[in-house]
Amino acid sequence: MDASVHRRLPPVPAVPSLIGAVPWQQVTVGTPGPTFEARPPGQYAYDFPDTECDGWSTPDLCLRFASVRGANHRYYRRPRQDAARAAVHEATGSIVFAVADGVSSAASSEIGAVEACRATLKRMLELLSSGGEPLDFQDVTRYAAERLRRLALRHLKGREPEPGEVASLFATTLVAGVVRPGPEGTTAELVRIADSTAWVLEQPLKQFRPLFSSKTGSDTLLVSNEVTPLPYVPDVLEATRVQLKSGQVLLVGTDGFADPLGDGDGLVGALFAHHLNAPTSPAWLAHLLDFSRETFDDDRTLMAIWPRSGAAPA
Repeated sequence: MDASVHRRLPPVPAVPSLIGAVPWQQVTVGTPGPTFEARPPGQYAYDFPDTECDGWSTPDLCLRFASVRGANHRYYRRPRQDAARAAVHEATGSIVFAVADGVSSAASSEIGAVEACRATLKRMLELLSSGGEPLDFQDVTRYAAERLRRLALRHLKGREPEPGEVASLFATTLVAGVVRPGPEGTTAELVRIADSTAWVLEQPLKQFRPLFSSKTGSDTLLVSNEVTPLPYVPDVLEATRVQLKSGQVLLVGTDGFADPLGDGDGLVGALFAHHLNAPTSPAWLAHLLDFSRETFDDDRTLMAIWPRSGAAPA
């Protein structure tokens, strides 16, 4: 390590000063759910940890995400079926991201969610390197669907799968996109398949502005749990483009977060609006996301991206 860098590092506290530190207790929102020690998932689910988090920054953007296993899966020994991935495109300084929620009725949806995220990032990075603007999201989502088909082909030992067989094994929702910094400000392009969603958190108003229609918010006339996930790709995709200004945060989440959030004007909205006012540590975001609230026991995943500079004028 360079000596000048070493001199700038904060001093490491003496061990005795840490002995009295109080461990984090689970955050409770309203009426908590039942308290119990999480049970292990099946013996071959070791690739899907209970909790994941990540965080890093570029000169223009700051990213954090966390994904936690819900109480239902902790109790019934199911793996976490949510996934999230993000990467930086070195040449442009853009961030590509994907958030997926494996459909519970699919046999191995946790595998499908991770593979959809990996495939989506790979294809978006390739398109950005070839000058893709705007991104061809039909190409991206069809590439991800093809990767799921290949997984099914391997699972079926070489027998060509029908689309329904791919879905029965690996069906997953997907929200993916790219956040691009530029001289005119920061622009986000997003696409979604099925019911995971995204918002712009307006600070200091503490308002969650949805970027897609919701199934629980005030814009919804009828609540439905039916989704058409990957590997199915509609002819017309739900896509959006938004410019992020100073004081705004792009949020992308699965319905394990979206359902308790609702319109964002309740206790869950207040909690996250307060703590996402500025980038927090990835571990703290994971801790917040693991809040306890009665009846909300699904896996939860949340990704947040803050512009650091070059914000467009209001």
